[in-house]
Amino acid sequence: MVIEYSTSAEGIDWAALKADLAADYFDNGRTPGQMERSFGASFRCVFARDGRPIVGTGRVISDGVCNAYLVDMWTHSAYRRRGIGRRMLELLCLGLAGQHLYLFTDDAEAFYKACGFVSRGVGMERVIGNWLQSETGQ
Repeated sequence: MVIEYSTSAEGIDWAALKADLAADYFDNGRTPGQMERSFGASFRCVFARDGRPIVGTGRVISDGVCNAYLVDMWTHSAYRRRGIGRRMLELLCLGLAGQHLYLFTDDAEAFYKACGFVSRGVGMERVIGNWLQSETGQ
């Protein structure tokens, strides 16, 4: 297994990626177009591939000064515990020196602790309007 990593979203088949995420129970309901916009608007994104299929994703949203947020971190279930998530995290952290990197996780706390994260505070959320409904409707 030779995993290749890329920080470019060029050539991503967003519909295929969405289908793979859904099949691996990691789909949050975005359309392929919304996924493309999300990754395109990020400070940095990473994709892990085993040949052509994408087997891992992640992205960071950052203000470029002091706060960054890790989102969409996914490694396909069949590829976990092989260092792929850790390598993607390393690539995502490039350019974040001096920033707090925050994340929320429901089921991967042990992984993030092993990567140097510590628990801090309480995470909360609020959806403005209806989930995934933007003003442009895309």
